Formats: sequence, C-alpha cells, structure tokens
Amino acid sequence: MITLAALAILLPFLAAACGLLGSRLPRGLRGGAADVAAGRRAAWIAVVPTAISTALAIWLAYTGWTGTGATPGGPFTLPDSAAGRSGGATVTGTLDVIDTGSVPISVGLLVDGLSASIAVLVTVVALAVQIYSIGYLGGDRRYPSYSAFISLFTSAMLLVVYAADLLMLYVGWEIMGLCSYLLIGHWWEDRANSRAAVKAFLVTRLGDVGFLFGVFVLGTAAGSFKIADVIAAVPQMSSGTVTAAGLLLLAGVAGKSAQVPLHVWLPDAMAGPTPISALIHAATMVAAGIFVVARLYPVFLGSGPTLDVLAVLAALGMLGAALAALAQDDLKRVLAYSTISQLAYMAGALAAGSESAAIFHLVTHGAFKALLFLCAGAVIHAVGSNLMSAMGGLRKGLPVVFVTMTIGFAALMGLPPASGFFSKDEVLVAIERALSAGPLTDAAALLLYGCALATVAVTGAYATRAWLRTFFGERPVSALPSGPATARTATAHVGTVHAAAAHTGTVHAGDVHAVPAVMRWPILLLAVPALLLGFVGAADVHWATAALSVVVALLGAGVVYAMWRSDPSADPARVLGPLRIPCERAFYADSLYAALFVRPVLLFARAVARTDDRVVDGAVRGSGRATVGLAGMVRLAQNGNAQLYITGLLAGVLLLAVGVVVFG
Repeated sequence: MITLAALAILLPFLAAACGLLGSRLPRGLRGGAADVAAGRRAAWIAVVPTAISTALAIWLAYTGWTGTGATPGGPFTLPDSAAGRSGGATVTGTLDVIDTGSVPISVGLLVDGLSASIAVLVTVVALAVQIYSIGYLGGDRRYPSYSAFISLFTSAMLLVVYAADLLMLYVGWEIMGLCSYLLIGHWWEDRANSRAAVKAFLVTRLGDVGFLFGVFVLGTAAGSFKIADVIAAVPQMSSGTVTAAGLLLLAGVAGKSAQVPLHVWLPDAMAGPTPISALIHAATMVAAGIFVVARLYPVFLGSGPTLDVLAVLAALGMLGAALAALAQDDLKRVLAYSTISQLAYMAGALAAGSESAAIFHLVTHGAFKALLFLCAGAVIHAVGSNLMSAMGGLRKGLPVVFVTMTIGFAALMGLPPASGFFSKDEVLVAIERALSAGPLTDAAALLLYGCALATVAVTGAYATRAWLRTFFGERPVSALPSGPATARTATAHVGTVHAAAAHTGTVHAGDVHAVPAVMRWPILLLAVPALLLGFVGAADVHWATAALSVVVALLGAGVVYAMWRSDPSADPARVLGPLRIPCERAFYADSLYAALFVRPVLLFARAVARTDDRVVDGAVRGSGRATVGLAGMVRLAQNGNAQLYITGLLAGVLLLAVGVVVFG
C-alpha cells in the first residue's frame, strides 16, 4: 500500500516535470500549429498520470474500507495508530531517515481512513479540473505550464495527505503555496491578477510562519517529527507547550483555509482561471488546513483555549462570509465567500469535538463546491462575464448546467437528498452537543451555535439569489461595460469566441455560446457525488436537527424569492438594507488591514529607502566625491610639465638654503 501511495504522489510530480520540460519539444517552435501541438501533448501528459493516481487513490481507499489485508475501516474513519483514535486500517512505511544531529526527519508515508478519503477527493477533483481545462483554456498558449502546475499542485496536496512526518507534510504545504501563486496569476498581464497572486502568497506565508514554529514546538517536545510519535507524546507534554503549538498551528490553518483573520486572499484569488478556483476551493489549499487539524486533532483537544479560539473564529467567519456572499455581484466571488463560510462550518465541528463530522462535510463540500465552480465557469464561458447582472434566463440555453448547478446549490443549502444535507446535519449536531457537553466553554459554544443557525438561513438566501439571477428572469440585451480585468478573466480562456469583447472592454449580453463536451463531462461526473455521496451517512441522520436546518434554509430562500418575485430585474440583495454596502465590501476587512498594516509598512519602507539613499549611499557617494576632489588637487602636481617640475625643484632647494641660513 505504501508503494501505491508513493506512486500516487510521484505520478503527478513527474507529469509536472514532463509538462514543463517536454511539451514544447523541439525547442524554439512557437505560434499556430506548434502551440496547438504543445497543448495537445500537455493535455495527455497532465490527464493520464492524474487518472492513474485517481485509480490508485480509489484502490487504497477501497482496500482500507473493506479491510483487504488489514482491519476493516470505513469512509472518514480516523485510525488510532496514526492519529490517536480508534478504528480503521492503518499502514505506515518509512522510506528513509535523515539524521539532522538533533531530531531526525523520517521520509515516510501513512495510509489510513483519513488520508484515503481525502486522497480520493483530491485526485477526483484534480482529474475533473484537468479534463475541464482542456476546453476552458482552449487556445491559451500558456496551457502547457498551466496544466503542469496543476499536476504539481495535486502532487503537493497528496504529499500533505499521505505524509507520516510533519516536515514532509510541511514540504507539500509550501509547494501548494507556490503553485497557488503561479496559477492565480496565470493571466499576469493584468495588474489585478498579479496583485491577487501576490496577495494570496503573502497572506498564506504569514500564517505559515506560525505553522512552521508550531511544527518545531511539537517535534522538539516529542523528540520526533513523526506524526504517530507526536500524537503519542501529547499526554506527556505540558499544557503550555500544547497550547502554544496549537495556536501556532492554527495560524497556518487560518491562512491556508482562509479563516478569519487571514481570509482576505481567497475572494481576490478569483482572478485566476475558474478551474483553478474549483481546485483550490474544493480539494487542495483550503482543504489542507482542515485536514491538518483533523490529523493532529489530539494536539488541539489537549488545549482548551485553542479550541475556544477556533470556535470564535469559525463563528465570525461562517456568518460574516455568508453575509458578504449575499451582497456580491460577481458569481465567482459569491462562491468564494461561500467557501470561507463552509470551511468555518468544518472548523466549528472540529472545535465542538467532532472530527468525523468535519471531514464528512469537507468531502461532500469538495464535491459540490467543485461542481459549482465548474458550472460557474461554463456560465462565464457562455455569456462572457462574471457578473450576475449580465446573466439571467440561462436555464433554457444551458439545460445541463442548470440541472447540475441546481444540485450543487441544493447541496450547499443542505436540502435533501443532496450530499450537503447529510454532512451539514452532522456538523450542526456536533455544535449542538457542544452546548451541553464538549471541549468548549459555554460562551464559545453558544456563540458558535447561534452563528451556525443564522448562517444556515443566510446560505439559503445567497444560494437562492445566485440561482435565480443566473438562470431565471431576463438577460440584458444591451452591451455591458466590462473592465479589463473582468474581461480578461471572463473571456481570455475561450480562445477566439470572445476575443472582440476582451479587446473592446464590452460584453454583448445577447449571445449565449455553447459549452464544449469536454467541459460538460466533468460537470456531470461531479454531480453524482454532489447528489449521492451523503447517503454514506444516511443511517446517522438526526431528523429533528435536520428538519430545523431545512426549515431555516428555506426561510432564508423564501425571503430572497419574495424580493426577487416582486421585481425580477432588481437585485434581491436589497433585503440587506443599509448593511448591503458593508457586506459587499466584506465589512471593510481589506480597508482595515490597509490602514493598520499596509500603509504603515509602506511608509516605513519608504523611510528606510530614503535613509538608505541619503545616509548610507550618501556617505558612500560623499567619500567618493572627496576622494575625487583630493585626487584633483594631487593631479595638479603631476601634470607632466617639465618646467613646473624644475621650478618646484629649484623652489625646494631655495627653501632649504634659506632654512639653513636662517636656522643654521
């Protein structure tokens, strides 16, 4: 099993190397037929290894769940030997041990119920994104590097999932950060896109500093970086050590999973191609943070203050992001804030003491959120704009997308029989139980539960609003202005279909362009788990809580529907009243950070640069000028004039003679 896990990691890595180095062989051929051939080769190089990795991940999960060669497990089972819990099949293997002179580093892999479940999610979504991208980025000359970076992204996430050592996990963790930077900035010619990529890189790196120190604290305290050894040593660690490690790790989790206060990078990451949004939001970056908390869950359970902090951040994040989603006009930003909110649900379940509920919702969310993003990409491909104000009435022109996106929105709202109904029920039950018995303080548990119920209503509202504004009503028929960044994001990926719109800065809202079959098939593939995956936990449904959740979600949906019905041409977000602008601006988090951190840092940087220029460099330049001036004076005596030399010699002799006479 370890060999198969290693192959699952290595195949996408090799595909990335081959795609970057070999897709454009022979060198020097560019443009026209050469670009088409390079794109075709890159597609095969990317898709085939990812498909094999998907098959390997599914086989590993199947053998673990059915007990082939090990103790029988089940989906989302979290084994004892690797992570401090009981049940399931666990296989570990150490490939090498690196002696550092202090705490050794083991190069090893771990296959258990947790890693098997998340690996299936990662590979299935990555495969769907790779296939979908063939149509979505058709004609993009940088497609070979794009597909190679997706392969590297996939390999890095699988390394995080299967790693048996914290430092091995950290390697994959950081490679994902690099890949996100490269892919979000794929259309780097637009300044907004490059800024979004830099913002994502810097914000996540800020959290990663804390994460790295947390890893060092745990490794030093346990005397080993192996995850199993760290978990086993937690009971012997002091409460201060565990709390410090937990809070430091939580900084990295907040960065990667876009949780308050490091959530601001994720909405701007929508500048990248839509398939990348699906990959980041469903199966890689944002999933990594929740996965790490589940993997190291005994560390967090050993620190009550850390769980209280996680609960408060989750409560604020889930409701605040849901309100922000309700006010956005950009369809992708609606889904981005939705991701922040749903990840906060998972963080809330972890804070409440139920890792299985968090992982269950992570897997179902990965399926339906990937589906929603790919459907959004199909809609954007069809209309040439990200804005819902340029959409409407698309259910007839895009029937497949309409049906599948309806499934995705139903799962997001938690409506039966979609998968989100079952997983959200588990999350709400876990949070409800924390009110009476759990690791949280009463205040944190009450805040978390209240925000969770309120978020259910707001989720129903923003999902219904996006659904109605995209597929119902009437589309505008006049040309709509579109800024360069929006036009680039919405049109650059479709080849020549919308080339005129990209250059003129307008979107002609009267045309709907067909979605290629290569983009439809991944959508249909993801619609199946988005609809049916929740039945894995059907036996554990708590009907009272589930009924309350559905009623509250339908209440939010009903309010939005009533607003839309009264005036289909107006935005139902007007229900927010005076809160609409703050929600649209995400409660001014970016403005606050700019005032507190960005502008002071820029002022300090300018002061440092000015000091360096005028003081440090000024001293250097001044010494140079002084040397040149002194050399000029010396040069007067070394000008090559023999008469001047003789005159000087005679003057010197005369002075000596006078001196002898006077003082002799």
